[in-house]
Formats: sequence, structure tokens, C-alpha cells
Amino acid sequence: MGAILQVENLTKQYKGFKLDHISFSVPKGAIMGMIGENGAGKSTTINAILDLINKDDGTVAFWGQELSSSKQLKEDIGVVFDGINFYETLTPAKVGKISRAAYKQWDEYLYQNYLERFQLPLDKEIKTLSKGMKMKMSIAVALSHKPKLLILDEATSGLDPVMRDDILDVFLEFVQDENHSILMSSHITTDLEKVADYITFIHQGKVLFCKTKDELRYHYGIIRCGAAIFDQIDKAEVLTYRKDDYQWNVLVADKEKARRRYKTAVVDDATIDDILLLYVKGEQTK
Repeated sequence: MGAILQVENLTKQYKGFKLDHISFSVPKGAIMGMIGENGAGKSTTINAILDLINKDDGTVAFWGQELSSSKQLKEDIGVVFDGINFYETLTPAKVGKISRAAYKQWDEYLYQNYLERFQLPLDKEIKTLSKGMKMKMSIAVALSHKPKLLILDEATSGLDPVMRDDILDVFLEFVQDENHSILMSSHITTDLEKVADYITFIHQGKVLFCKTKDELRYHYGIIRCGAAIFDQIDKAEVLTYRKDDYQWNVLVADKEKARRRYKTAVVDDATIDDILLLYVKGEQTK
């Protein structure tokens, strides 16, 4: 599969923080989930990808082109941030009129359908809407100029579980066209477990890994054991580990191999949340 978005060695230095040679790609027809603790660099990465901040080094290409090289690229990329980007005195109806003038590809019929589907009032000012309703409106706008790539920064935050599930279904519908893709930053890892095809994990400004979700779900595991078994574990197989009060929790990339080798230990499946927490709070052997 060709890449819709290719990020190579993206670097941005701030006082006390560095986005350090970030590289990953988003294939056609795929959802890339981006995870990491608060302050890891997820939003900085997205802002640099979108040329909202100047990068110090690296390249970003959409369909092989730089964002500044083509006005059409801005039509083909839909963006939703964690926060409203419209004047609070506007209404969804007025936002539609403004967007119709801004985007050549704007589809008013599609926008009205999303407003109805998301149960958004046409004539209420944005400032009167809940955070969840504001987020739904931003998603409706992003989808209604018919982008081929969605870039979402915490787009499901502020939504209740039922509405989050509905929005995730919308995202899955979007990528049914195999020319469409999504880059989705989220701290709600269960959302990514439902929809993502790939996971990029950013920690302290660096990419720790970029892997398929299925590899993480079906192969990664956590050995839970006492000190005696921990001392026997081949440290070359340990990705990260953490000691609780009564046991060691050891993340490994091959849980079935661990189950065969350490028969007296408990080897649990690892969720994306487990993996994130162990990398952030655990220690590495190397």
C-alpha cells in the first residue's frame, strides 16, 4: 500500500523539550493511532505536520508533496483539534455558509446529514453547546469538504461513551474507501483498540515503535511473577518492566513463548493501555 502521509526525521527543539527525529507513515485505507503520555509530543507532531509550527528538520509529504506546494492538499485534508476553532457566536448553520465559501469541495447536503446524525441544532450559538457537541460539529465540518485524509487530535475527547462509539463508526465508514486514511491522536486507548490498524507510540519526543495493532494485541504479553522467576527471565526478551508491591510486571513481545518457557508464571494479554503504562512508568533492561 502506498503512503498518504510520510513523516521522516521530523525535529523541533523547544526549551526543555525536543521532538526528536520522528518518522512514520500512514498507508492508504488505514487508521494510524498515535499514543503517548501528556507532553510526549503528539500535538507538537501534528502541528508540525500541518505547518502550524516551523520544524527544525525533517520532511513531511502528503501524497508525495509538501503541504505548501498545492492548494488542493488543503481541500484533501480534514483536521479536528481538541477544541473549537470557530467564533463562539456563530451557529452550525453559519459555519456551514462560511465553509461553503472556503472549500471548493464543500458538500452542503452531506453537512446537513451529519448535523442531523449528530443531533446538532442549526441555529444555536456555539458558545451554548456542550464540549461534546462542539467536537461533533468540528468533525461534521471536517468530513463535509470530502477530504481523503483526516488528522484528529483528541477528537473523541469530551464525548460520552455512546457518542464516541457512534463517531468511531463514522471513522470506520470513512476508511472503507481504501483511498482514505486517518491519523488519530488519542489518550483513550480503547478507541484505538476498536478502530486503529497501526499504533505509533511517542514517548519523550521520540517514536518508541510503530506497529500493527494486531501485533500488539495478539503477540505482546505481560509476565506477572515473583523475584525468583524474574531473575530467570532472559533480559534480552524484556521490553520494559515494573515492580509492584508484591510482583514484577514484565512486558514481552512474544507471550506464547513466555508461557512455554515460564510455566509457573502468569502471562496475561497486554492491552494498549498496559503497554503505554509499562513503557512510561517502567524501566528498560538495556
